[in-house]
Amino acid sequence: MNHKRLFRLYREEKLTVRKRGGRKRAIGTRAPMLIPTAANVRWSLDFVSDQLTDGRRFRVLTVVDDCTRECLTLVADTSLSGLRVARELDRIIERRGKPKMIVSDNGSEFTSNAILHWADRTKVEWHYIAPGKPIQNAFIESFNGRLRDELLNETLFSSLTHARSALLNWRSDYNDHRPHSGLGWMTPAEFAQTINPRRDAVLRSRNGSAPQPAPTAPNTATQNRWSELKTG
Repeated sequence: MNHKRLFRLYREEKLTVRKRGGRKRAIGTRAPMLIPTAANVRWSLDFVSDQLTDGRRFRVLTVVDDCTRECLTLVADTSLSGLRVARELDRIIERRGKPKMIVSDNGSEFTSNAILHWADRTKVEWHYIAPGKPIQNAFIESFNGRLRDELLNETLFSSLTHARSALLNWRSDYNDHRPHSGLGWMTPAEFAQTINPRRDAVLRSRNGSAPQPAPTAPNTATQNRWSELKTG
């Protein structure tokens, strides 16, 4: 008996096993993204990985505001599930407010049911970049490269506590003391203090590309003539 006949008999006797449907995933949006002009318009999320001196692997959740370039959190742990990501986002929102959009890749943590429910609950739009196109999330990719070059590749972490402490210090230095060329050579924290809908005008002013007009000298002739009329 060949396999085709066997399959037909199984089907006639209704012995076939029904396939399970795939679980729902957060599908988000793939609409083109514009450069944000205010804080909390768009956040970017990603993970970077490293290991401790004892060989244990750990991951770091990175979150950046795409407008101010502020690093909103660096969370290090040996396991970071979608539920944990949702909790960390809630913590950021408590102190900063809610973003209009979040951008991430299609990693399993970001497409999990926990994130699907979180996005539905908070009404935050979730945008997924195209698979294999990290350049579509350029802000977080640039940030992760700097984090790796300046800290992860240069430091041997003896424990998670050590890694978390180093990440906290690095984040503080990055936000408060690092001038950024894309922000008119302000630090992310400084730029966040001046942010408004006229973001480009602020940057041009800081870069010197739009000098303010020189003050005009008073018209002394007109002033003298007015004085003569008053005294006459």
